[in-house]
Amino acid sequence: MKRVGNLYEDIISEESLWEAFLCAKKSKGGKRACFQFERKLGYELKTLQDELEMGTYKPRPYFKFVVYEPKIRDIYAPAFRDCVVQYAIYNKMMPIFEKTFIDQSFACRVGLGTHAAADYAQKALTRAGPDSYTLQLDIKKFFYSIDRPILKILLEKKVKDKKLVDLMMMFADYPEPTGIPIGNLLSQMYALIYMNSVDHYITRKLKPRAGYCRYVDDFLLFGLTRAEALDYREKITRFVNEELKLTLSRSTIANTKRGVNFCGYRTWRSKRFIRKYSLYKSRRAVRNNKLDSFISHLAHASKTHSLQHLLTYAEHTNNALYRQLPKIYHKKHHQAAGFSRGINGVMYNQWGDVC
Repeated sequence: MKRVGNLYEDIISEESLWEAFLCAKKSKGGKRACFQFERKLGYELKTLQDELEMGTYKPRPYFKFVVYEPKIRDIYAPAFRDCVVQYAIYNKMMPIFEKTFIDQSFACRVGLGTHAAADYAQKALTRAGPDSYTLQLDIKKFFYSIDRPILKILLEKKVKDKKLVDLMMMFADYPEPTGIPIGNLLSQMYALIYMNSVDHYITRKLKPRAGYCRYVDDFLLFGLTRAEALDYREKITRFVNEELKLTLSRSTIANTKRGVNFCGYRTWRSKRFIRKYSLYKSRRAVRNNKLDSFISHLAHASKTHSLQHLLTYAEHTNNALYRQLPKIYHKKHHQAAGFSRGINGVMYNQWGDVC
């Protein structure tokens, strides 16, 4: 792998920090910390640059809080000035590492979000024969299990600038022996880098016939025989443990006809639905008259067979909210949905379940 160097001075330049501030403002705009930083923008950027040049820069303590959906996680929110430094690093380093990632590595990449991942999974199911199997694997407590010395080695394989690597590792610091903080912009990039070797091992060594994709720590292999699925599971388990010190939390071997539960969707070769818990939250948003939340759920369901049910539910349950939806959803609501309707306008899938 070709290594790159002499990037530190470029990253801490005035132009780089200014661009990073604009990115951080776009992400954190409206927050008091952003406003206070911008009030003394020239001073703040110059102070950051001086600290970075002299090697005295240290990230400030995080603001820690807990989120409970979709599961309980500790979130570490960095100070705004530290967000600026992270964007300065990310803007220069992500394009460099991007070239090493496979196209089927989804999450935290432009144009490669949940919809793209679900689209790929559906196409892979179509490519796979109806009697083939899928192998789905998941890493146990992924962000909390990342080994920081291994992460540093992976960074050094691509970056030969010691000052830059040391700066990047400051944002991997964590109070526990293993893990990196969830909440940092750079943690997203580190996750991609850390799992990149898994992607290349599977695609180059195992070569599943109908395809492979990964979304953060959840990954799928398509078009396998059952014997191959058992063999690949053993090999991947050994690889992630020996090379990355990670442990699998679960594995699922299933016939392709059963579809896959991936990226918040239940996906088959010809159909896709959002998960039942997402349906529950969507309907709750309608009942509680939370327009922005419901629109967000509609965006999640936009490429699924669940969209028509959500629109019908909103129309009948909270018509005032329904009328406030963007016109595009009203148009979609009147298009053919491909479902049979039951009593009271409720829609059912081919298994008789409410969609």
